[in-house]
Amino acid sequence: MAMMQGNMYTNPLPPQLSDSNRRIIGDPNGSPSLRVYQVWKGNNRFCLGGRLIFGPDVRSIILTLFLIVTPVVLFCAFVSQSLIHEFHHHLGQIVVAVCAVFTLYVIILLFLTSGRDPGIIPRNPHPPEPEDEGDSSGISADWPGSQSGSGAPSLPPIKDVMVNGMIVKVKYCQTCMLYRPPRCSHCSICNNCVERFDHHCPWVGQCIGKRNYRFFFMFVSSTTILCLYVFAFCWVNVRKIMDAYHCNLWRAFLKSPVSGILVLYTFIAAWFVGGLTAFHIYLIITNQTTYENFRYRYDGKMNPYNRGCALNIVEIFFSKIPISKNKFRAKVRGDASSVFTTSISMRHALSPEMPKTSLDIESGKRQAVAAEDFEEIQSQIDSVGGLERCGTQPRHVNWDHKANWEISPDIRMLAADFAMEHVSTERQKINGGH
Repeated sequence: MAMMQGNMYTNPLPPQLSDSNRRIIGDPNGSPSLRVYQVWKGNNRFCLGGRLIFGPDVRSIILTLFLIVTPVVLFCAFVSQSLIHEFHHHLGQIVVAVCAVFTLYVIILLFLTSGRDPGIIPRNPHPPEPEDEGDSSGISADWPGSQSGSGAPSLPPIKDVMVNGMIVKVKYCQTCMLYRPPRCSHCSICNNCVERFDHHCPWVGQCIGKRNYRFFFMFVSSTTILCLYVFAFCWVNVRKIMDAYHCNLWRAFLKSPVSGILVLYTFIAAWFVGGLTAFHIYLIITNQTTYENFRYRYDGKMNPYNRGCALNIVEIFFSKIPISKNKFRAKVRGDASSVFTTSISMRHALSPEMPKTSLDIESGKRQAVAAEDFEEIQSQIDSVGGLERCGTQPRHVNWDHKANWEISPDIRMLAADFAMEHVSTERQKINGGH
């Protein structure tokens, strides 16, 4: 009897976690084992331990590399041989070497554009306080949460800020829970707010923003020059064949089919990347982004960011690139208890129909969770539900893998583990009752 009373008044044992979940939560002493890039809420892909950050469509870089490298390899393997024999004083070898080195330069620019932080603004862990964001009395009635039954003040959807003496409206991002700075926009593909957002480029598999726009323009313009370079020397080779054999253009193409293919290929590619280069030159001298040009059309009104052609060029090419606001390799702050509490809340979100009973866990003998511990967990679950009802967090109706409450795969695994333990315990309760 004494032993039974002792067991009744002992503290409940902590939940027994699997080895994989222990690695997810971290060291029991509280030292975190995860890094920022491992719990990142955006759709980005990381390489080399968080040193490189790509977009979700990073595989498109393979196609881009193929389209760049293949014509250069054909040029160096087939066309260069005749050029080396035609030009004297090693001029032909210099032509081939310049093409190879310039191609390497273009590839480096490609990875500088696609493998770095484009200017992602870190998300807020919770919405900003209304009192810190000014008076919210002028909130639109149709703004989500403005008619909440709790009567709590909501955040205005739009705020006015002054930029170079002109009023610019900035929007509140419900996903990142922050007011976007001027010229910032939320990329629906990467699921991040990006400073000076230009566009999401599928060819480089990355957003183009404040920290990589310079490299993007250099990449596009350098690719244009490379196309014109290969086109020019392939055309020179064709002209020399026409002069040597006194034949027309068609017969020259038959004698050097690779030259004909490269002339046609680089001609089409030069129009594409050349037109893109010309368009971005216009954007640079007028200090616009692609997003602003298509959405706001500054032709009909003053552009608040236009400081003149010279200063606009200096801003893009000669200003210091800001340091990334995200430390992707930094360790996540927090202990195991906070992760455990988060997993319980996430389990409730994933399984709303699960009965709210006590969370019994089998550890040798069945130990019941203390009433005060259960009340604390229940209050945290209710607080999450309250945030959803007041509209401070975006509500996701579509339960697909991309919009599933932005839960990382590690947390999903942890939540599933606790859910299975809970179901197993309930079945044992029923069997024991019979």
